[in-house]
Amino acid sequence: MTTDNERQMRAIILYDSRSTGGSTDRLIDSIGQQLAETGAYVEKARCKATADYSFVSEFDVVILGAPVYYLVVSSQLLGALVQSNLKRYLRNKNIALFVTCGSPEPMAQTLYLPQLKIHLIRNRILAEKVIAPHQIDDEEIIADFVDEIDEGFRRSSRPRTGFRTEKLQWSSEALEIIGQMPPFFADKIKAALSVYAEKNGITCITPEVLDVARSSSMGM
Repeated sequence: MTTDNERQMRAIILYDSRSTGGSTDRLIDSIGQQLAETGAYVEKARCKATADYSFVSEFDVVILGAPVYYLVVSSQLLGALVQSNLKRYLRNKNIALFVTCGSPEPMAQTLYLPQLKIHLIRNRILAEKVIAPHQIDDEEIIADFVDEIDEGFRRSSRPRTGFRTEKLQWSSEALEIIGQMPPFFADKIKAALSVYAEKNGITCITPEVLDVARSSSMGM
């Protein structure tokens, strides 16, 4: 539960599924229930590719999840990230991701989760999970995922003393690396790194920071 000096998490689960009342809906309900038990306020909404997602601005954490069909994350969720205003309202939001599939986890980490993460370069990903069909009703698996989300949100909500975004420095080596990228892509990377640095208390971007960010949940 939240304490007096901690802000209550407001979370929404955006998901896609080809059926109603099936295994994905049970999973969503279980995630929502366990999040609520931590003190969070939770809502859920089924994705539509062309819906209006302005309501997402009201939430601190957005949980995106869907099954995988024929090697592709379910189309309404991906469609929403490409065709609607969802990506705009997700900007700088805390994100958690999950996919449900029967493929081995390394395959899912390599092929499926990146289909979502490529659209989330300006976001902090609190947790990501691959859930196999036989794990959908596993309360312990779901609890681990929820604990990661809760802890990640608490870390992101703690005030960082002594850090100011305007004082962020770049080493010459880091600037040289970024300078080798196409300008449009470089601008996106620099913006994402500024958010990453602020949330992690980093005051100078170096090649080492670039390496850590690339291998972290930032999704570079």
